[in-house]
Amino acid sequence: MELDIRRECSGVDWGAVSEILKCVGMAYDQPDVHRRAFEASHTAVFVYHAHRLIGFGRAISDGVYQAAIYDCAVLPEFQGKGIGTKIMNNILLRISQCNVILYAAPGKEGFYQKNGFRKMLTGMALFKSGAAMRERGFTE
Repeated sequence: MELDIRRECSGVDWGAVSEILKCVGMAYDQPDVHRRAFEASHTAVFVYHAHRLIGFGRAISDGVYQAAIYDCAVLPEFQGKGIGTKIMNNILLRISQCNVILYAAPGKEGFYQKNGFRKMLTGMALFKSGAAMRERGFTE
């Protein structure tokens, strides 16, 4: 499968970003919110197949020693083909000197463990929609 991996936000269909996040069951917002978030990120990666956006991810970071990965998503019909790993590798290359944290969607922890991540014992969260995140299995 031929993939086009891009690391810039120009030309991205932000409506597609929102729809992909919704499709995979992740938090999503209006397209302009995603545009602003990705553009403000330290690193952004977008994967296309046949000119169609099929996956993406981003990292926020100080670029020195701390980073967090967000919004790593791949369309369901393209999952299990190594695309998520390509996204993660592209992001991790840009923040290789940093400690990296993320939170995984419930049931997706194995993907991140295969990519070298380990469960944290001290992670804490304060979500805007705390009840919804508790219902979805992110918090106690």
